[in-house]
Amino acid sequence: MYYVKITIIKKVLHADLAKEYENPLLNPCPYEVGQTFLYDGTTKPEGLCESAWLSIYPYAFALSNGATRLHNNWLKNERQALVACNDGIRPVTFLLETVL
Repeated sequence: MYYVKITIIKKVLHADLAKEYENPLLNPCPYEVGQTFLYDGTTKPEGLCESAWLSIYPYAFALSNGATRLHNNWLKNERQALVACNDGIRPVTFLLETVL
């Protein structure tokens, strides 16, 4: 089993969608670009929100078990995956990398 490094590489705010649909947030996304987490193959990394984890988990699990080419060869590195959380107003993009 491999470790998987999870790095936040982009945060986006769709202000038009927020204005039209969102109630004021009590706890906006606390992540910063460059922030990293480490998945040990068994447990959700501490500090990673449940919603993001549900989006990331299938890819993190596959990479931790040696899977490659999760995006059908459109990524340059076969041991990486790019995954965004399911927040349609404030999506965060994560880079997942197998740690060899």
